[in-house]
Amino acid sequence: ARTRERLPVLPVLVRIVEQRRTASQALLDTARNTPPGQGFTTAGQTLIRAVTPLAAPHKIWVDDPATGKRRDLALEEDHAFWAWATVEVLRATGVRVEELLELSHHSLVQYRLPSTGELVPLLQILPSKTDAERLLLVSPELAEVLSAIISRVRARTGAVPLVAGYDRHERTWSPPTPLLFQRRHATEDRGITPETIRRILTTALAHTG
Repeated sequence: ARTRERLPVLPVLVRIVEQRRTASQALLDTARNTPPGQGFTTAGQTLIRAVTPLAAPHKIWVDDPATGKRRDLALEEDHAFWAWATVEVLRATGVRVEELLELSHHSLVQYRLPSTGELVPLLQILPSKTDAERLLLVSPELAEVLSAIISRVRARTGAVPLVAGYDRHERTWSPPTPLLFQRRHATEDRGITPETIRRILTTALAHTG
């Protein structure tokens, strides 16, 4: 019953996360090219690049005259991207958050059809609650999302960084794996936690009204 109630409004969520991803990227790109102390208008918002000589290089701070608050556009863009990626992968695969966070670069496999020799892209879902491995067909839309994720997390060497994942149910650490859902924290790469995913999704839902 809950699924039937919420399914009709899924397109609203999909549209909003895409709009937020595009707008946050435009704001961040413009702010990076704006000298500190100067204002700019992008994506329907007028902001002022903050003067922050002691801020970390990856932080892009702006002052919002409309609210009087200071905002970190780099963090906003990061959350907007992962909200979009999470919604798109979840709705295209039907996996749970636990399975989502276990996806790695190794999860992408190919199968050659014996009849035609055509290569079919598949997504390998590791055994979890069902204790059964699954292989899902990767649609062109899902392939585009996965490509965007890999491009984002890929290191300068071209490889996806190896990070250790933590299973909160088993209370064990997994061996370092090229997880797809990972983010940069200061000087190290870390896997995204379930709490972060739920917080990002809650924020995305709030923006839908």
